[in-house]
Amino acid sequence: MAAKGLFEHMAVVVEVDQKYGVILNAECTLITGIARKAIEDILKGYSLQDDVEEIVAEVRRVYFGAAKNAIIASIKDLSREYQAYREGK
Repeated sequence: MAAKGLFEHMAVVVEVDQKYGVILNAECTLITGIARKAIEDILKGYSLQDDVEEIVAEVRRVYFGAAKNAIIASIKDLSREYQAYREGK
């Protein structure tokens, strides 16, 4: 990976509909604008409550950057955080 030493962490941040977990907006710390836009486009409209495996499958299908595994891990973390939020309400 050419940018291996540039960042130690990668973040994915989403705006989520609280009731259904649908991702309304997304941003990530990928370096290029096109990569950030690709992840945003993939995530929007999916639900962290119901669609995590579909999101992961879509990332695997269309994203070929070196950060693919970090993105997938971030999505799974988002799902866990959303579930914890729902259970704590």
